[in-house]
Amino acid sequence: MLWFFIAMLGYFLLSINFILDKIIVSKSVSKPVVYTFYSTIFMFVALAALPIIGFDHPIGHDWIWTAVSGIAFGLGLWTVYIALGKGEASHINPFNGAVVTIATYACASLFLNESLQGLQVVGIAVLIVASLLLSFEKSRSHNGFHIGFVWAFISGLCFAISHVSAKYLYGVYPFWTGFIWSRAFIGVVGLITLCFPAVWKSFHKKKKQESHQYARRHVVGIIIFNKVLSVVQVIVLQFAMSIGSVTVVNALSGLQYALMFVMVYLLTKFKPGIFKEYFTRREIFLEVSAIVLVGIGLFLII
Repeated sequence: MLWFFIAMLGYFLLSINFILDKIIVSKSVSKPVVYTFYSTIFMFVALAALPIIGFDHPIGHDWIWTAVSGIAFGLGLWTVYIALGKGEASHINPFNGAVVTIATYACASLFLNESLQGLQVVGIAVLIVASLLLSFEKSRSHNGFHIGFVWAFISGLCFAISHVSAKYLYGVYPFWTGFIWSRAFIGVVGLITLCFPAVWKSFHKKKKQESHQYARRHVVGIIIFNKVLSVVQVIVLQFAMSIGSVTVVNALSGLQYALMFVMVYLLTKFKPGIFKEYFTRREIFLEVSAIVLVGIGLFLII
């Protein structure tokens, strides 16, 4: 049960992380590729921890799975940032999570021979339904499915590939060996983004004309805090996956989206200057129903 409480902590941190990502992508960084660069390139710093683990490293073909895990994770970040730029965080992220859960279950069953008990399968199905309900979007710009969900789907596939590859590594090597090397390979995506002119232009300081005053004044602090939070939640969730079922831990993302909806709703109602999304009565009903399903799904899983 330790993995369950660790995963709950990780998803609480991730819910905050996703909201900050949306603020940064929509208000502070004009292009997702630029934010991807700054989110991934510094992952090479993970290699500085090698003396701590005694310079242990993958062997033979395991280097392939290490690279796949890291690069797929970086691509997952890139595509979810694109999706967030085209839709609302409280809808894009639940859809993304549902795809991650389904794809992870399929890949883990196929490549890791991971099996679940009957009630756990039902619980995962309930959490997937809850995530899909939370993804229903009715806003001033969109009504239902849109291009942002396509990017979120691609992102979900990338994250699933990354998680299953990492789970394989955790089963063969000590946790920190698999974690450090797979995180370092995320930096490769940062190198890829250097092919885009927008990234090079971001190196030159220019006076920004931002309409969102809060984001403009506090963008540096928000980004730094968000990146620190991101590192912490990744370590927490990856550790939960290493000691528990990778499928079940990913399915618990429904808890994250329920928490995120509550946070977004409260910010919209009481602090719209910081963060605001459009809600209809039908949408609120669907999302409250989804939160109830999340509770049922969690009960079945544990």
